[in-house]
Amino acid sequence: MNAYRLKPLRYPWPPVVYVLAIAVAFLADRYVGLLPPARGDGYFFITVGGLLVALAIALDIWAVKTLLDCHTAVLPNRCAQRLVTTGPFRFTRNPIYLGYTLLTLAFGLLTGNAWFFVAGLTAAALTTMVAIRCEEMHLLARFGADFEHYCQRTRRWI
Repeated sequence: MNAYRLKPLRYPWPPVVYVLAIAVAFLADRYVGLLPPARGDGYFFITVGGLLVALAIALDIWAVKTLLDCHTAVLPNRCAQRLVTTGPFRFTRNPIYLGYTLLTLAFGLLTGNAWFFVAGLTAAALTTMVAIRCEEMHLLARFGADFEHYCQRTRRWI
C-alpha cells in the first residue's frame, strides 16, 4: 500500500499521552512532591488558570468545528481528506494539541501543582515525537507541495 493511502497513526495517541501526563502530575505531587508549589496570589493564578482553560477549550472546539466544516478527519488515526489551513490552523498546525497543552498548564495554575508544567511540556514533546511527525509525513504524502508551503508559513505549535 502506498503512503498516500496510509493512516497517519494506528491509534489516536495524543489524548492518551495527555491523560497520562495529568495522572502522573497528580501522583508526582502526592508521592514525590519535590517541586515547590506554584502558588502566589491565589486570585491571580485562579484567574489566569481559568482564562487558560477557556482558551484551551475554545481553541479545541474551533479546531474540531473547522475540520468538520472542511469534511476531513478529526481523529489523528484517520486519513485526511483535505488540507485545512483556515480557522485556528492559520496560526498553528496543531491547535488541538496546543489546546491540550494549555489545558494541562492551566491545571497547574488552578491546583498549585508545579508538576503539571513538567507534565504539559513532556506531553507536548512526546506528542511531537509520537504523533505529529507521523501526521506530517501523512500530510506530505497526500498533499505534497501544498503542505510544504503551509509548513513554511505556519508554525508547528505557536
